[in-house]
Amino acid sequence: MAAGVLLLPVSGLAQEAGIPAVTLTTEPDGGQSYSVTLQILALMTALSFLPAAVMMMTSFTRIIIVFAILRQALGLQQTPSNQILVGLAIFLTFFIMSPVLERVNQQAIQPYLDAQLTPLEALQTASEPFRAFMLEQTREDDIALFVRISGAEQLESPETVPFNILVPAFVTSELKTAFQIGFMLFIPFLIIDIVVASVLMAMGMMMLSPVIISLPFKIMLFVLVDGWSMVIGTIAASFGT
Repeated sequence: MAAGVLLLPVSGLAQEAGIPAVTLTTEPDGGQSYSVTLQILALMTALSFLPAAVMMMTSFTRIIIVFAILRQALGLQQTPSNQILVGLAIFLTFFIMSPVLERVNQQAIQPYLDAQLTPLEALQTASEPFRAFMLEQTREDDIALFVRISGAEQLESPETVPFNILVPAFVTSELKTAFQIGFMLFIPFLIIDIVVASVLMAMGMMMLSPVIISLPFKIMLFVLVDGWSMVIGTIAASFGT
């Protein structure tokens, strides 16, 4: 009974000081901003799209595809493991995207934290560095393809490309570039496989798998030429880093 009496003022105070779900505030310049509660809800919702944004709007796609093709060319099915390749691709993505992330921090995040930009203005400002990065890596033919598919009007300049066209065009260009790099990586290992298979056939060893014999030679070649440094350097250089 005493506990119920003690809780009565607290519950009454909570009802009087309830937090509104949505509060719209008009700024002196005519702009509008929403309550912190709604901003947090929008932020948590946006975080659910973060993995898709990392894969579709950064250098991650090109890097992970090249690593997967390299592992296939070496003939190693599970080494390095998927976790190692994904982890290496993520940190290499942060390295390549660091100039873009730095611009986003300086132009959007810090002004927003200092209350110089509204959430919508900060989001718009943060999208510009990513737009510039994707435009640099996207082929004009791919942009024209998705403009034609969408039935949109002719664009005045690449800077006016909307994100619903730019993102799929960027991903398509990344896939093309990744497969081009993968093709160049595949050639030396394919030559080793052909040579080993020809030698085994000439020796009459038909029942011995050429993959078993060629695998040590491919690993040795990859180590001697410092393959990981060459591959990572090539990927970074392909982005102009």
